[in-house]
Amino acid sequence: MKSRIIATAAFLLTISSPVTAQASNYEEIKQLLATNKCPNCNLRNAGLVMADLSGANLSGANLAGANLSRANLSGADLRGANLSGTSLFGVNLSEAKLSGANLTGADLRNTYLMNVELTDANLTGTNFQGAVGIPSQIAKPEDFYGWGVAAAEKGNLKPAIDYFSQAIALKPDYAGAYLSRGVASYQSLDRKSALVDAQIAAKLFDEQKNPEGLQTAQAFILELKTPYGEKVSTGKPSFMDFVGSLGSVLLQFLPF
Repeated sequence: MKSRIIATAAFLLTISSPVTAQASNYEEIKQLLATNKCPNCNLRNAGLVMADLSGANLSGANLAGANLSRANLSGADLRGANLSGTSLFGVNLSEAKLSGANLTGADLRNTYLMNVELTDANLTGTNFQGAVGIPSQIAKPEDFYGWGVAAAEKGNLKPAIDYFSQAIALKPDYAGAYLSRGVASYQSLDRKSALVDAQIAAKLFDEQKNPEGLQTAQAFILELKTPYGEKVSTGKPSFMDFVGSLGSVLLQFLPF
């Protein structure tokens, strides 16, 4: 009975598209599902959506172009695996071993990456947007800032604040990240944190000879210090007037 279930599951996975059926190795998919082990297997373009592969041994496997969206790969051994162009959207990769893996162009949006091992992995063009637990050593401050902008524009303020905080941790003088985190905190109704960040941003913009940034930060500080219900009257528009929206101020300081 068990072998019949495994065979049926493998069949369903391989018929998810004609390309999958032709390109992936049916016997190796069946082996993986039956034993949770398939090192050095050819699983190119395989359809393994939502598969439970926790702790699986896939070291050296060829998973290029495979669809593993929302699969469970926690603790899996993917060292040296070819994951170029692979869909790993929403996958649980917590504790997974990916040392030396090729993740060129892989889709890791919304993945869980807590304690993942990525030593010497090729991450060229990898999409980490929305991922949780991104190791700081694999991304630049500007990457975290960009992800923060994208999250904030969608109204996802807590993840945005976390991304801006990671950018600041890597680059303590990142004035734009302080200002952006302050705006996100303001939108989250945390005026105290917003004011602290705005004041730090203003100081940094001043030191960095950035008059546009300084003006924006100062207008934001004025907005934050103005009691609710009172209009700022300085002869210039208030921060929220001339910024217009959360997205515009965040994009203003996005590096290109």
